[in-house]
Amino acid sequence: MLSKDNKASIKIVLAYLSFIVGAGFTTGQELLQFFVNYGNFAYIGAILTGIIVTFGTRQISKLGYRVDADTYDISLNHLFGDKLGKLIDFLIIFFLFGLTVVMVAGGGSALNQGFHLPIWVGSLLIVILLFIVLQLNFDKILKVLGFVTPFLVIVVFIIAGTNILHPTIPFSEVGRHIDSSKTSSHVWWWDAVVYGGLIIGNSFSFLTIVGNDAISHKTARRGAFLGGLAFSILLIIMVAGLLANIETANKVDIPTLLLAKDIHPLVAILMSAVMFAVIFNSCIGMLYPFLKRFTQPRTKQYTILLTVSLVLSFVLSFVGFVDLVNFVFKVFGYIGLFITFTLLMRWIYNKFSKDKLI
Repeated sequence: MLSKDNKASIKIVLAYLSFIVGAGFTTGQELLQFFVNYGNFAYIGAILTGIIVTFGTRQISKLGYRVDADTYDISLNHLFGDKLGKLIDFLIIFFLFGLTVVMVAGGGSALNQGFHLPIWVGSLLIVILLFIVLQLNFDKILKVLGFVTPFLVIVVFIIAGTNILHPTIPFSEVGRHIDSSKTSSHVWWWDAVVYGGLIIGNSFSFLTIVGNDAISHKTARRGAFLGGLAFSILLIIMVAGLLANIETANKVDIPTLLLAKDIHPLVAILMSAVMFAVIFNSCIGMLYPFLKRFTQPRTKQYTILLTVSLVLSFVLSFVGFVDLVNFVFKVFGYIGLFITFTLLMRWIYNKFSKDKLI
């Protein structure tokens, strides 16, 4: 029998993994930009990102528990002080909304390529579902997030595993098929670091609330750590699968869906459904901290802000999915890097100083 702490940790792992593996990851688009088009250096880059993410998620959740942060700005002010914390708070507010727009656009693209529905239909469906689910209490929201994770893991292993075992491009020839014009910065290790920062920046607001909601310090620490580790493993597997078919992957906006179709039409349908669900979960992870920053859940003000945010997200999602990934993800990565560096400095200080920081 699992202990109460272990059950709570698993719930955090499932919710975090399904939330953080968002539109760009499941479609393969951001992986092409940050990893795959560096050839075999992508493997080292994915490991470097994994180290950053696993460390950062653990520290954020711990901090949320320790400072009793029911909103993420409490943790920010504790880390950076009122003035700098407020500045970063404003930036996170902007990018949480920006990333929500990216996810809504990604949902439209997923149903368009998977089921040939108009893009606006998929985006509208996500918006309607968000309006319903985001009015539940936080514990139920975590259960919704965690429900999709097993299906996500299964479909990633099917698609990536099949392509790894039966590659169209041999390992030794990957370098001939990369497209350096599609990379983010043209420096593999820097893109890996920035992507790690992106995940941390993306996770900070949600993980702070998760840490605060944890039943113990041990649960907050272990659940986030295992979530970060699971994400890192999935990242390496996805990178390997895309590298095995890099020539094909570089030709479309949603390469994982194309790879799924090459395996079997039913796998493509499953991938589209999981992709849509994961993108939906990512929207929850962005919008809930954003809404909670300004209002109390299940109030009239909360519902009004939710409605306005969803309408704006739907309208702005038509800017174009790939363009949004290029702009929003990279800038938010720098913010996440700054947060990660600060968390690292605090961790080092606590290891070597008698006066511990909370």
